[in-house]
Amino acid sequence: MSRQANRGTESKKMSSELFTLTYGALVTQLCKDYENDEDVNKQLDKMGYNIGVRLIEDFLARSNVGKCHDFRETADVIAKVAFKMYLGITPSITNWSPAGDEFSLILENNPLVDFVELPDNHSSLIYSNLLCGVLRGALEMVSTALYLLGHLKCGPDGCGGQVCPGHLKGDGVTEIRMRFIRRIEDNLPVGEE
Repeated sequence: MSRQANRGTESKKMSSELFTLTYGALVTQLCKDYENDEDVNKQLDKMGYNIGVRLIEDFLARSNVGKCHDFRETADVIAKVAFKMYLGITPSITNWSPAGDEFSLILENNPLVDFVELPDNHSSLIYSNLLCGVLRGALEMVSTALYLLGHLKCGPDGCGGQVCPGHLKGDGVTEIRMRFIRRIEDNLPVGEE
C-alpha cells in the first residue's frame, strides 16, 4: 500500500515539474516572438485569462464551493481551495486595505519559478503573469471584476515590480495584488436567475 501512496506522490511531483518546465518553454518562446517584455506580459495575462474562463467550471464542479458573499470569503477560497487544488500550494493573504477591497496573495513557494534563470535583458518580465490572468478570467465568470497586479517582492523594500534574479533562485516571494473593482451584474431576462 505504501508503494501506491509513493507512486501517487511521485506522479504529482512529476506532473508539477512537467508543468513548470512546459511553462518555462512557453515563456521562452514568447520572449523570442515578441520584442519587449511588456508584450510578453500582455500575452501571458491574455493566455491566463482564457485559461481562467474555462477553468472556473472545473473548479466549481470539483470543489463544491458555494457563492462567496464578500471579498474576504473570495480571498479565502482562492488561497485555501483553488491554489491548493491546482498548484498544490496555499498562499497567505496579507496587506488588506482599510476599506477591505484590496489584498495580497503571497506565494512563498511559487512552483512556476522552479528551474528558472532569467537573462539580465528581461528585467521587466513578470514571469508569473499567467496566474494574474487566470484569476481575472475565473472571477469575471462568477461576476467579480478585479484589477490584478502581479509582481515579485524581493526583500523588505521590494524591487519595483520586476522579476529579480534572487527571487528565481528562491530568495524572494511572489506577490499578487488583488483589488475589487465591482460586481458584474448579469443581464438576465425577467423571471430567470
